[in-house]
Amino acid sequence: MKIVIINYGAGNIQSIKFAIQRLGYEAILSDDPEEIKAADKVIFPGVGEASSAMNKLKASGLDTLVPQLKQPVLGICLGMQLMCNYTEEGDTQGLGIFHTDVVRFNHGVKVPQIGWNQIESLKSPLFQGVTEKEYIYLVHSYYAPVMEETIAQSSYGVTYSTALQKDNFYGTQFHPEKSSVVGEKILQNFLEIGN
Repeated sequence: MKIVIINYGAGNIQSIKFAIQRLGYEAILSDDPEEIKAADKVIFPGVGEASSAMNKLKASGLDTLVPQLKQPVLGICLGMQLMCNYTEEGDTQGLGIFHTDVVRFNHGVKVPQIGWNQIESLKSPLFQGVTEKEYIYLVHSYYAPVMEETIAQSSYGVTYSTALQKDNFYGTQFHPEKSSVVGEKILQNFLEIGN
């Protein structure tokens, strides 16, 4: 299986690569459109600030490539947020895969949310074998509201989407590569989708 982690200068991609290695797979880091298109599974990471990350995507033409991919694609953290229509962070237009806007926490809670939180209302093969109320690891100041494409949610001053799915596109607000055994199970489920 060919697994490509999109390397566009945003993200702690090494920790994702190591998590995939622990599952017995190898992933390559690439920003080459042909290599990304040829992958069986694509991981779209993201750590950092939305507008600068989107500028990096545009500079390499990946902003038009990613929404056209046909194989399973997993956006992680900022990667998931950039897959939405828009994010308030840096007043940034997203890739328009998930039809929602990402907004900043403003419910009297400490921002960013850093640490462990529970996921619930799990739907999707991504969470096969994962029980409700498991703890996952998050670091974020912005969130996607609960919507039709929500496949998992958490609460932090407000109930919000911790995972989204539309067709072959999946997104997790949390970091599966930092979420212990539960996160590894979710990553494994993603790698096994369609196999």
